[in-house]
Amino acid sequence: MNGHFDPSHMLSFDLETTGVDPRTAKIVTSAAVTIKGKDRDDVELLADPGIEIPEAAAKVHSITTEYAREHGRPHDDVLAETIERIRKGWEEGATLIVYNAPYDLSVLRALEPSFTVDGPVFDPLVVDKEKRKIQKGKRTLEVVAAHYKVPLDNAHEATADAVAAARIAWKLTREYPELLEMTSDELMLAQSTWYYEAQVSLQAYFEKQGKSTSVNNSWPIAEV
Repeated sequence: MNGHFDPSHMLSFDLETTGVDPRTAKIVTSAAVTIKGKDRDDVELLADPGIEIPEAAAKVHSITTEYAREHGRPHDDVLAETIERIRKGWEEGATLIVYNAPYDLSVLRALEPSFTVDGPVFDPLVVDKEKRKIQKGKRTLEVVAAHYKVPLDNAHEATADAVAAARIAWKLTREYPELLEMTSDELMLAQSTWYYEAQVSLQAYFEKQGKSTSVNNSWPIAEV
């Protein structure tokens, strides 16, 4: 990957799904927000996942099974268009912004095994964790958005989340300009390393607590 992260050319991506396990989740909504200079193009796709949307998931994103069946497009069509938009973004030189990339990108990989990461990814969650190591507590999108004074009035609505992630990415480059000095390859390697180190620390914490929880160490797509 050549070049550097250009915060004036981003494709911010977010999924709302049927569950928290990326190995089994289906897409409910998919948002792709293209930011190029002062221009912004929002595309949100609603899918009929073909299965019941669990009540717990519907409470998060407010989309019921009935609504998705009535208004959603076939799941495989939404999946294919989502991947096509991501690939097109990379081809056009955009950096893909994904908050907690190992979830969203792993969902795509599980649903379409041919999906690969062929361009730069910027994960605001990973970068924020590294740059604010002393900060304790939750790192949900809402919490991190509030820290960087990024408005997020409709959390868990795919487009709103994607826009907030892009704005956080921009704020991070303003606060930590060294990110812009790294090549795309260097930034990808750095994020992979930061994520690995954070997850190893989390695993050690779980073991100290006597928990058998196993964490993923692979970024930007989880090992399955």
